[in-house]
Amino acid sequence: MLDYAQARRLMVDCQLRTFDVNDNAVLDAFDTVPRERFVPAGREAFAYIDQTLQIGTGAEARFVAAPMVLARMIQALALKPGKRALDVAAGYGYAATLMARLGARVTAVESVAALAAGARERLDGLAEIVQAPLSAGAPDRGPYDAILINGRVEEAPQALLDQLADEGRLVCVLGPDRAAKATLFVRAGDAFGSRPLFGAALPALPDFAKAPGFAF
Repeated sequence: MLDYAQARRLMVDCQLRTFDVNDNAVLDAFDTVPRERFVPAGREAFAYIDQTLQIGTGAEARFVAAPMVLARMIQALALKPGKRALDVAAGYGYAATLMARLGARVTAVESVAALAAGARERLDGLAEIVQAPLSAGAPDRGPYDAILINGRVEEAPQALLDQLADEGRLVCVLGPDRAAKATLFVRAGDAFGSRPLFGAALPALPDFAKAPGFAF
């Protein structure tokens, strides 16, 4: 039987530390939270490999990003205890659990009823689960100091950016498939700055598809 504790330690040492994840609190969270609990039944043995894992199918699919990608995205949020965080496309709640482990007060948004129910079971009260359209977020629980989107978006998610507090941060994978980059947005008053962090491959979330342009 796979030793999950050892697998977690190898993930931290061989995937995260070698990919510029150097925040000790983030490393401790990944070393503590049992990733195998947040993947589909029967896929637990694949929980710690260096790849994105899919939950569900079709338009209702969600994604647990490869450990080194998710860790760097969460590290870029610069979470501090007591800060309010929003986890979008939560799936079974892995990222929400990690952020709660970092001391954040987490709201997790999931539009698929079965996944939201699975997240409630796994999170065990660590975060509030809201079943709602992903692109809408949860504005009545905000504003948020940090927002994480678990999937690729084709353009800046303005409705979610508007839910950031001043100096709040949003991290997502942004852009067309092969040119997508993990991107950090920071709010300053009514303005939003952004900068790419690193190249990252995540499947697109249909809720955030770019509207078709006008064609003559």
